[in-house]
Amino acid sequence: MKIGPKYKVCKRLGTGIFEKCQTEKFVLAQSRAAKSKKIGKKRPKSMTNYGRQLIEKQKVRFTYGISEKQFSNYVKKSINKKEVSPSEELHKSLENRLDNVVYRLGFVKTRRMARQVVSHGHIMVNNKKVTIPSYNVNVGEKISIKESRKSNGIFINLNKTIQESPLLPTWLSIDIKKMEGVVKGDPIYSPSELLFDLQSVIEFYNR
Repeated sequence: MKIGPKYKVCKRLGTGIFEKCQTEKFVLAQSRAAKSKKIGKKRPKSMTNYGRQLIEKQKVRFTYGISEKQFSNYVKKSINKKEVSPSEELHKSLENRLDNVVYRLGFVKTRRMARQVVSHGHIMVNNKKVTIPSYNVNVGEKISIKESRKSNGIFINLNKTIQESPLLPTWLSIDIKKMEGVVKGDPIYSPSELLFDLQSVIEFYNR
């Protein structure tokens, strides 16, 4: 998926999109830029519902690093499933991606790195190599680092990487010594804790 200059994307969609934009230096730069724009400028026009929905869609896509076509398929699948709300189902589909689970477990520092280690054959699911980042991980499955790859430079300081990673979600567990994690349950959908509005995304595709 082509992204383009990450700082420009962050300026347009928000600092939470990429890890490199979540620094104090970037936030301060954004704050100074916002103040300078206010000087001598007219009041900005209010955004339309379509504009807001489009931005929320882009936030989700760039956060998970998914192409437009792939993301559209996720949304259509979520809308067609009647057992749960489309927003909850979409969240589950995105969080259950293997690359996202590898990132959530703290094996690597970014989702982009997670996609790379999966694609390069570093990751095992139930002791079988899986090289598809979009692979849907199910409850009870074990995600581990391939034995022959544990000495790879990417994983040398794994303990430190895990300690510095965001808080491990309650639906995952990890054994640092064995370098493996287990999916204990379904991802918990909590709209107030997300950096984007999935309901707006559903509305965008339902237009």
